Amino acid sequence: MARLVLVDTSDALPGLLPLHGWSALVASDLVLLGRVDHPFVAHLEAAGLDYEVLAEPRSLAGVDLTGGSPEAQARAQAALDRADEAGELAYLFGPGEDEALTRALGLEAARRGIEIEVVYFGVAPTGVRLLELVAVEQRLRGPGGCPWDLEQTHESLGRYAIEEVYELLEAIASGEPAAIREELGDVLLQVVFHAQIAADEGTFDIDDVAGGIAEKLVRRHPHVFADVDVADAAEVTRNWEALKAEEKPERQGPFDGVPASQPALQLADAYLRRARKAGADPFAARGPGEAAQRALAALSATEPAGGSPHAWDGEPADAAVGELLAAAVALAREADVDPESALRAHAHRLREEVEGGRP
Repeated sequence: MARLVLVDTSDALPGLLPLHGWSALVASDLVLLGRVDHPFVAHLEAAGLDYEVLAEPRSLAGVDLTGGSPEAQARAQAALDRADEAGELAYLFGPGEDEALTRALGLEAARRGIEIEVVYFGVAPTGVRLLELVAVEQRLRGPGGCPWDLEQTHESLGRYAIEEVYELLEAIASGEPAAIREELGDVLLQVVFHAQIAADEGTFDIDDVAGGIAEKLVRRHPHVFADVDVADAAEVTRNWEALKAEEKPERQGPFDGVPASQPALQLADAYLRRARKAGADPFAARGPGEAAQRALAALSATEPAGGSPHAWDGEPADAAVGELLAAAVALAREADVDPESALRAHAHRLREEVEGGRP
């Protein structure tokens, strides 16, 4: 007796199938595919399974239209004709196939008295829609894609990456989950976009990017992925820095690897952190509070020195302001506060107060 097994696939995971799906294919006498470019062709050949591609119906004459689409009905009839010949037939759905064919197969099988079973794909793993994003970017950068996307380079996209990160920071400050989700998507696009440019150039691809960071995380978390014991988060940080130093022996100076183009408050924070780690805390002799008071005193002098509007007590105003801001960064570190975020929040409050008409 003929038997038809409908094996579901995931559009987001073309070419992948869970174990129960493969078991259904292996147990069948023949696997039928809907198109010649089905993503499972190579896998079926590698597994040594017999398969055929369902031919397009030559005519729709005599097709029962009660099942919906005449094309779907014709294809369903052709598939079940093949089931009558093969015994147990597995029809492997492909990406993009609609529900019309499924309904037509079910109706036609019931009319002919053919046993039918549906093997669903099941629960897709977390992260499958990342593949969808990769496919979209491949399409945009592929033949007939978007002219703007095709013109972009790593250099031309650089400024957008910075803008998107700042927009993410604003979304985080807003506390709105929907805004954070949207901005995270824009940041993720930058990663995928750059990876696709590199893939087109033949230098690396998105798998190299993801694999590289995954391997780094495993290496630097031996207390999770190996047998290293840690007492607390502080020890985790120390281990991280030690492993990082081993991986990057070319970084000899205390400030190597700190991007100098980042915002000034963040740059000062990074330099201060590295200086303290190297045993060269600039505020060791005179604490940040005292340094701030000295800078304020210099800036509050009633008479500029030497008649220059840019100097107080022989110290340039910009140097005094720099000392004051550096001291503020040091004080923020002592209070375990991110100075960049704190100043950003204060700026937002100032704007709200001014726009709200409050003094």
